[in-house]
Parts: sequence; structure tokens; C-alpha cells
Amino acid sequence: MQEVALMNKMKKITGMPLFLPIFCMVLVMAVNILYDAASGNFAFNFFTISIRNGVLYGRLIDILNRGSEIAILAIGMTLVVSASAGTDISVGSVMSLAASFCCMLLAGYGVSSANDLAVPLFVGVLGGILMGCLCGAFNGFLVAYLNVQPMVATLILFSAARAIGLLLCNNLIVYVRNDSFKFFGGFAGFIPTPIVIAAVCVVIMMVLLKKTALGLYIQSVGINKRASRIAGLNSEKIIFVCYVVCGLAAGIAGIVGASRISSADSNNIGLNYELDAILAVALGGNSLGGGKFNLAGSIIGAYTIQAITTTLYALGVSSDVAPVYKAIIVIIIVTIQAPPFKAYMKRMSAKRALAKGGAAA
Repeated sequence: MQEVALMNKMKKITGMPLFLPIFCMVLVMAVNILYDAASGNFAFNFFTISIRNGVLYGRLIDILNRGSEIAILAIGMTLVVSASAGTDISVGSVMSLAASFCCMLLAGYGVSSANDLAVPLFVGVLGGILMGCLCGAFNGFLVAYLNVQPMVATLILFSAARAIGLLLCNNLIVYVRNDSFKFFGGFAGFIPTPIVIAAVCVVIMMVLLKKTALGLYIQSVGINKRASRIAGLNSEKIIFVCYVVCGLAAGIAGIVGASRISSADSNNIGLNYELDAILAVALGGNSLGGGKFNLAGSIIGAYTIQAITTTLYALGVSSDVAPVYKAIIVIIIVTIQAPPFKAYMKRMSAKRALAKGGAAA
């Protein structure tokens, strides 16, 4: 009886929505602790936070800072996956395009480097965000109204957005060496600004989903698009809005990324971020088949991905090889979530229970 009760308790714990992202985060922390101990350093160096040169410093702060763009992208990707049962693989390229357009406006067309802004800062930032929304609207129109498969629809901007960004910048890497622009990738007091921006985006979206029926509508469309339409929901409009929000998130992330390096490097900003965003959603316990979603899980998943990246670099894995390990994690998570695998595990569990019952008899 005690064994059965223990098994039921374990099933209840592992069935919790946030179990997978929290478990993975704890696992990454344990690897860091063991690595520090094996290297002869303080075992809990991973959790050490200090103030250097007037700003917060530490491995945890670095993960929160560097993972902010992924967290912002994960917000939009979560909605897209839930509503359309597909992924937006263009978010990294849209980040690059939004950054390029923002820097082009701030520096002036054809200018490769500028210390003084050609237009007010808010004009450039707003332009970059609107460019992200425009890209999201393009993807949303193809998916929602033309019924193009999400991966195929977003493949267009995945391939073209970086090239468009280069054209906007006249094939130049545009540098904006202005302190007001650097703020978005710098520090707000002693706290990294990207952390603040990511936190604000998460809070706004969570309040929007909790205080309005938007979250329920998105899940309804993702579970059954036809039934939602019969119930009176405009499923096409809801899917379209989700892609616009995803584009908005990519625009904000692109501005943060450009501000970090004070330039619009179209070839490197947002590179491989689409994989990280998709992995964050999957790691957050969300089904890639659409339907119910957990935004908190996606955010934890985003920072877990950054923690994994930081850990891989600490272990000596090159940046070129790191995506291979992330791809393996995606395969494992998708396999675990697959209905045939779940059915197989249930059959195996039933067989073990039957065998134990026969042995007891």
C-alpha cells in the first residue's frame, strides 16, 4: 500500500505543469555545482552575486541578463504554438530586421557610424517595434487567412528578413554609439536593463491573459479551431493576433540585442534564437501540438536554456557545437510529449501493476 501511495504521489508531482522546467533548471544548477567543486572552486559559486563597478555581477545575473531576449521571444512563441499548433521559425531573423531598421533610422540611411541620433530615440525604437509587428502580421496573414502551414509560412521571413535588413542598412553594419541607445542593453542603475524589459513584458502579458478572456480564446482555438468558430470565436483573427504579438516580441528583443553591441549586425543578431525560443516553450511543459499553455513554464524554460548555454561554454563546448546539444534536448522533450510514447508508458505501467498484483495473489 505504501508503494502504491508513493507511486501516486510521484505521478501527481511529475504531472504538475511546472515540473519539467523546474526539474531541468535544478539539474543544470546541480551540474554547475559539481563542476565548480571538481574545479577546486567554491561549490556554490553559481549562486554568488556581488556588486562590481556599481552593478550586479555573478553567473546568475549573467544568465538572467543574456536570457532576456529568449524570454521575450518565448512570450510570443508560446501564444503562436498554442493557437496554431505550429512554430514561428522566423523570430531570430525578424529580430535582426527590427534591429537593422531601428539603427538605420537612428543613424540615417547610408551612414555606417553615428554618435548623434538622426531622429529622436523613440522614433527609432518605435520603428523597430513596428517592423517586428509588420513581420508578425505577414506571417499571421499567411497562416490564419491563407491556411499556409506555420513552418512554411514563417520560412519566408526566416530566409529573407536578414537580407532585407542588410538592404535597409545599405549592406553596412550600422553603429549607433549613443549613450541613450546603449541604455536598452546596458544598466538601469545597478540592474541590467534587459532584465527589467523582460520582466515588464512578462508581467504585462500575464496580466493581459489573466484579466481578459484572451488566454481562454487562444487555448480554445488551439484545441479545436472548428468548434471555436461554431462557438462564435473568430479563430482566424485570434491566430493573426498571436503572430502579431510574436512579431512584437521579436522587435523588442531585436532592439535589446542591437543596443548590447551598439550596432545592427544583420548576420549575427538573433542567430539561432528561434531554436532557443521553441525549446523554451517545449521545456516549459507546453505541447507543441497546440492547446493549453503555461506562460510561466515558458519563461522558466527560457532562462533554463540560457543556463544550459552558459554551462556548455563553461565546460569548454564551442558555440558552433552547442546547438547540437540543444537539438538533442528538443528531440527528447518532443518524444516524451508524443501521444504514442505516453500510451506506451501507460501500457508498461499497467503491466507492472498487473504483474505485482499477480505476485501478491
